[in-house]
Amino acid sequence: MFRGFSVVNLDSKGRLAIPSRFRDRLQRAAPDALVLAPSPLDHSMWLYPLPDWEQIESKLAQLSDFDEQSRRTKQMMRGYATDCQLDTHGRILIPAQLREHAMLDKQVMVLGQGNRLELWNKAEWDAKRESWLRQVGEGAAAPSEALRSLSL
Repeated sequence: MFRGFSVVNLDSKGRLAIPSRFRDRLQRAAPDALVLAPSPLDHSMWLYPLPDWEQIESKLAQLSDFDEQSRRTKQMMRGYATDCQLDTHGRILIPAQLREHAMLDKQVMVLGQGNRLELWNKAEWDAKRESWLRQVGEGAAAPSEALRSLSL
């Protein structure tokens, strides 16, 4: 289970050092097989251990190609999914096109999200987070049915 966050610098070659607390779980779950995919919802990247990605891919395969939103989601996630692995220094190489999609430049926010890591441009993440919090404070973001049923 991935949880928590870290801010990491992306090097000039597009390599991202995965924080050790996340790296340990990645190495246990899939020592040589990770999948990096763009989020279909925003400008972030999702990093999965291969076994978790295979479950996502199976769910994607069940979506209809005749539903536009389903087709776009499959095109984004499967079409741009990239196999990667940790190098000997615990880094992954993020291809230029995926860095561009997520606007990743120097500082990257790495967020644990259960079965995956989310990678965000730190400035973009900070702006989104503040916008979301402002909406909640203003009462503009009513909780969904799923959230109302969640007991914390």
